[in-house]
Amino acid sequence: MKKWWHDKVAYQIYPKSFYDSNGDGIGDLQGIISKLDYLENLGVDILWLSPIFCSPLADQGYDISDYYNIDPRFGTMEDMEELIAKAKERNMYILMDLVVNHCSDEHDWFQKAIQDPSGKYGNYFYIVDARDGKAPTNWRSYFGGSVWDKLPGWEDKYYMHLFHKKQPDLNWENGEVREEVYKMVNWWLDKGLGGFRIDAIINIKKSFPFRDYPIDRDDGLSKIQNMLDEAKGIGIFLKELRDRTFAPHDAFTVGEVFDINEDEIPQFIGNDGHFSTMFDFNTTVIGDHQNGWYDRSDVTAKEYIEAVCRSQSRVKNIGFLSNIIENHDEPRGVSRYLPADGCHDMGKKMLALLTFLLRGVPFIYQGQEIGMENMEFTSIDQIDDISTLDEYKVALHAGLSEKEALRAVNKYSRDNARTPMQWNAEENAGFTTGTPWLVVNPKYERINVESQLAKDDSVYEFYRKLIALRKNPEWKDILVYGDFISRAEPDRNLMAYLRQGMKGTIFVAANYQIQPQEVDVPGKIASILLSNDDCVDSKDGKIHLKGYQAVAIEVIV
Repeated sequence: MKKWWHDKVAYQIYPKSFYDSNGDGIGDLQGIISKLDYLENLGVDILWLSPIFCSPLADQGYDISDYYNIDPRFGTMEDMEELIAKAKERNMYILMDLVVNHCSDEHDWFQKAIQDPSGKYGNYFYIVDARDGKAPTNWRSYFGGSVWDKLPGWEDKYYMHLFHKKQPDLNWENGEVREEVYKMVNWWLDKGLGGFRIDAIINIKKSFPFRDYPIDRDDGLSKIQNMLDEAKGIGIFLKELRDRTFAPHDAFTVGEVFDINEDEIPQFIGNDGHFSTMFDFNTTVIGDHQNGWYDRSDVTAKEYIEAVCRSQSRVKNIGFLSNIIENHDEPRGVSRYLPADGCHDMGKKMLALLTFLLRGVPFIYQGQEIGMENMEFTSIDQIDDISTLDEYKVALHAGLSEKEALRAVNKYSRDNARTPMQWNAEENAGFTTGTPWLVVNPKYERINVESQLAKDDSVYEFYRKLIALRKNPEWKDILVYGDFISRAEPDRNLMAYLRQGMKGTIFVAANYQIQPQEVDVPGKIASILLSNDDCVDSKDGKIHLKGYQAVAIEVIV
């Protein structure tokens, strides 16, 4: 079934690091408003804002203390309403982050639960008695340590937090909690939001009764995924959420969903699915190791190609994935997925082309469109991200030196994506006239928006061309609705696929290595639609691709 969002391109804004309009070192809503023309020129349609609700910022806004108000650091409700209105003038849609697996421990609900754990608000959370004076189970939180902390003021009671201890999990088994969530979601949709990105939603369903699982590290704890794997029935909650909120508003939703089985995909993103789309995280977990970041392995071209093809094959035509290279929870994609000999404009454009023309909704994260790279943090004191700080401790505990531990977390820190947006080559990359809340990546003098706007062959201009190609009426049906047919040869570091529709066929090929190679074209070349190199050498049904060259070709099959 065709939907209004199928042909859209989305752009994620991390407000704290996007643009500071008042010189306090923190990005804000007026800063976003001032850059709407820039985003319109890029060609994006949907703007997803990471959390801007009232929050103590223990996890950078993913710990919400008031769902109905804007944190003063970012502006006012009037600013938010102005952003929605001015975006609408440009035919843009605003998404907010829906964070309802947990709230902040400073939320009024939790404060009331502390006062009366057996009362109404105590039942809004998972508050349980100690087990022999200790935590109820041996589950490890996503950020390290136990998921259980003592309820403030109570020696014999613990509350659950799958994430930070300042993020108590909401009890979705309680119908009153769900009603509060639905009321809040509808309140925002009635204000004119286009929809939501749904955070950590797979965690809302727990497995009962609570029990221990096999210990998998020397901290005596077990990864939280063991419990989640046994949790059944999340679909009941998600269907109710959709029917009571998203569906009546025809809202666009994208779920942060991990670890679902192939037979569950239709339930999540099929015609009657819980969400419009869900993110494809298949590439982000390449090289994961249960020991932690310090034991992760680098991504190879072969692994990346196989992961992308596997995702496309799993979904087929069931629904739409949201395709990403990076986001606020990952390091910069060009630093993660490109080897050192490919982390240049040619390689960055290759990665963009092979990802952008896949079946699904393309998402761009702020700075991706100019090829922003990882930051080289020189001290752990420069790090703000709680996940990185925990992984640093894990590495030290494993016996790494401070220098080795810092190098290990440098690669994967979420702060790589959270350094301020690089607008120009002036002080603080043009992000603020004050002191930036997080250190600015020194590469801003070389990589910035202003310099790329002035160059026809910049990474920014290539993204503009990609977006224009996807929206071109001649090719839109093929690129939005056409089948994905893999022609990849991972052992040759060749990513290749067909997008085949009723109106024609497009062949995409990317040489994911520095050595050139020849590629067979499955059909007659009709026209070159886009390439990251001015010269596309073709002869006798083959194309010769230089190192990291990528091309989209109209073919007649």
